[in-house]
Amino acid sequence: MNSTRSAVSRNTTALAGDCPASGHAVILMTFMLFEVEGFSKRFGAIAALANVSFHVDAGELLGLIGPNGAGKSTLFECLAGVLPSDRGVMRAGGVALNGRARRSMLFYVPDGIAPWPQQPVRWVLDYTVGFLGGRPALRDEVIAQLDLEPLLPQAVGTLSKGQRKRVLLAIGLLTAQPALLIDEPFEGLDLRQAREIATALRTHASRGRTLFLSIHQIGDAARLCDRFVLLSGGRVCGEGTVPQLAAKAKVEGDLEEVFLALT
Repeated sequence: MNSTRSAVSRNTTALAGDCPASGHAVILMTFMLFEVEGFSKRFGAIAALANVSFHVDAGELLGLIGPNGAGKSTLFECLAGVLPSDRGVMRAGGVALNGRARRSMLFYVPDGIAPWPQQPVRWVLDYTVGFLGGRPALRDEVIAQLDLEPLLPQAVGTLSKGQRKRVLLAIGLLTAQPALLIDEPFEGLDLRQAREIATALRTHASRGRTLFLSIHQIGDAARLCDRFVLLSGGRVCGEGTVPQLAAKAKVEGDLEEVFLALT
């Protein structure tokens, strides 16, 4: 991937009524937050990631989709520094990011964990805001969005899978990093909860938070995300919007048809 790529990746038009100081429509430009080039990771003879390259725009909902074993969780762990990659670089503004700079850029929310299981949910959220330097102004809003009020006095280790997922999402949304990596945001949620979570994620993205979501269910990804990175066998098979991916695959249809054609 060319690191001199223009930082401007897509434009949207805002009506003059949205900008009282101006009598004209204005163009709002979304810039590239970071890019990944050549990420590779092997576990013995198995290539979990092979020359993975893509970019992430600021304020977008980017979906990482792929079959089981595609390397989605491994990619997130390498980006977040949980696992070291064998090769590859992550850049912002053309500058390679070291581990400390990545931690300032990204916060990773893994799937299926129970952080601080002996502590009540209230303590976990307060710890996120205080010790982890989170966003205190969002605390009450996030609690309401994720329906956490009844869970605040309960220990994290006593929660159901879906309840723990909502707590994990709250931790992520309260952190200060501009980009949030979430592994399977809808895992363990029922239909109503999944729709409420999707609405909350859209709200935070509309305010400029960048959300990079690993989603197994293609229908969920299609309803929520702006663009997609398709991963299969540790390799990127496509990157872009559904129309862009459909053109590459030379098929007509929805994201599911495109996914089948490219992977």
